[in-house]
Amino acid sequence: MTTVPAPPVRTRGREAAQALTAELSKLVSLPATWLTAGGALAVNLILTIAFTAAGLRGSTGTKSALDVGLASIGYAQAGFVVLGVLAACSEYTGGQIRTTLTAMPRRALQFTAKQLAVAIVVLPAAAITAASGVMLTAGALGDTATPVTSGHVAGTLSGVTAYLVLTTSISVAVGVLVRQTLAAVVVLLGYLFVAGPLLRDHAAAAKYLPDSAGSAMWFPVAGNSDAVTPAHGALLLTAWTVVLIAVALLGYRRRDM
Repeated sequence: MTTVPAPPVRTRGREAAQALTAELSKLVSLPATWLTAGGALAVNLILTIAFTAAGLRGSTGTKSALDVGLASIGYAQAGFVVLGVLAACSEYTGGQIRTTLTAMPRRALQFTAKQLAVAIVVLPAAAITAASGVMLTAGALGDTATPVTSGHVAGTLSGVTAYLVLTTSISVAVGVLVRQTLAAVVVLLGYLFVAGPLLRDHAAAAKYLPDSAGSAMWFPVAGNSDAVTPAHGALLLTAWTVVLIAVALLGYRRRDM
């Protein structure tokens, strides 16, 4: 008599690994992922060339390769915002989200796996984007660049990379809440490029908001004792990210698809 082997036990760890693998597979197979990441890098390099040219003419007021090379990040971050929103909203087009939740009915696990998958993809992309601009500027400025220590360079680039990763995670959370790509992108970019700067100009408390606190991680305000430090900026942006992820997860679990 042939004995049929029992099916393998699906442990929590195995289920989590399968969920992460599935989310990574979906993300890397999405052409928009690579187009957006590549576009962010290209825009960053183009703007870096423009800022570096201004630095060579003495128009930037600084010859620091870090300051000039990272000036474009404030604009290139738009690509990471779009990437996060696309990762969250792409499945709602055509109703693919129903298939996903049929295969992974535990929404908290599926959402966590998506956030981890996005972070895994974005981390190297953010590091390359940040480092490429600084390297380009340093090569162009040459011996005229302001000397900086390797530790300062490493710390600043780590801050930029962490900022972009956390900003993308926030974008995923907002995308899950809004569920519409265009609306989520408009909300996030409207805040980053319109509402955020206006608030910084008129409210002292705006330095604790995500964009201001995050920028302090890599571009702190010198000579101001009231300014947010890089360490405090990292804590504030992490706290904002955790809160928004928790809100998105709560809404995600309670909504019907």
